[in-house]
Amino acid sequence: MKKVQLVALLVLFGLSACGVAPVQEMSDARQAVRAAHDAGAEQMAMDLYQQAETLLDQAVKELDEGRYEQARKAAVSAKKAALEAIEKTSHQQPK
Repeated sequence: MKKVQLVALLVLFGLSACGVAPVQEMSDARQAVRAAHDAGAEQMAMDLYQQAETLLDQAVKELDEGRYEQARKAAVSAKKAALEAIEKTSHQQPK
């Protein structure tokens, strides 16, 4: 392998290791937290709602600092907590 090809391969590998910003995961988490708020989870499932907000804040911080994998994990966890808050809220509301 020529030296130029080796350098190009190493650069390409290095760029792929940087990762991609978790745009979709961040959007999903924000929407889920907003939906949980709108569903009344802030009062009816306060623990889960606060957990979702904290995780979303963490995801934003990680994203801002370029730690995309950590941001992705926090965003996915925020979405999960928000959806659980919505579920808990829906079970507590009169039908």
